[in-house]
Amino acid sequence: MAELRQLNLTQLKQLIEGNDEAAANNYITRNLAVARDVRLSLIKDQLVDQPTLMPEMRILLIKNGWATPIINMMERRFEAGDLVFLGSNGILQYKDASADIQGIGLSISDELFSLAIGNRIPRAFDGHLRDFQLHLEPAQQEFLDQLHLMLYQHLKQPDGSSQVTLHLVSALLWYVDNLWSRQEQTDRKNQSREQRLFADFIQLVSEFAPEHHTIDFYASRLCITPRYLSTVVKQASGRSAKQWIDEALVTRIKIDLLHTQKPITRICDDMNFPNPSFLTKFFKRMTGKTPSHFRH
Repeated sequence: MAELRQLNLTQLKQLIEGNDEAAANNYITRNLAVARDVRLSLIKDQLVDQPTLMPEMRILLIKNGWATPIINMMERRFEAGDLVFLGSNGILQYKDASADIQGIGLSISDELFSLAIGNRIPRAFDGHLRDFQLHLEPAQQEFLDQLHLMLYQHLKQPDGSSQVTLHLVSALLWYVDNLWSRQEQTDRKNQSREQRLFADFIQLVSEFAPEHHTIDFYASRLCITPRYLSTVVKQASGRSAKQWIDEALVTRIKIDLLHTQKPITRICDDMNFPNPSFLTKFFKRMTGKTPSHFRH
């Protein structure tokens, strides 16, 4: 993964700022991008020749044209009316697309996602899916488009409220989850016990990661052995159970550092570390920065 080039939202903003028309139809910060007019031409050069890592989750509704990208090393075909989800740290590579390809998009960082959603994570975004594709009916496309437009218009207001932004992001994500859930119910009979265990594990981690940092706790809640839980999670996601726990924990710490005035000692207590030194070592191992450096 370290060898992949990446295209994060900060880099995307720099590309967009070089085009006045594109800049006028898109809102981008380092944590959030709302694109009313996705321009493949502006990022095509970043996606050809080799896979590119997308650190933030992406949601795209294709309104015109078609595309055949390679997503997470699998070739796909998307057409008008398709909704496409690419999870955090997804891998994308351009292959081919029609000249009239156009759509709307939403990209959000893990920190903003956690702020918008809270502890109850929609199953479509709980981490057990690296990507998915849905074909929407015209009425569904229109409703999603209107939610997206409201979010965009609010962000463009000079006195926009951060709470309104978070609630609009949450509403859009829950609507996409609702669309996915309808499709998922059709396929639920084919879901294995291991897949259900993994989904339940992710939900528990999203709720309890700040207080419980060990695999034993989650295995006990699921009434299975830690070894079996580790095997299930590794097979389902390609990542260890401890990685999921640690990443959920570090995301919560980032939120407190960036969006509250809590002192490090308070964050240490809230996140159930024995002392601030342990928290600092953990955070630096995960991010390469100390909590104080990250905050400032």
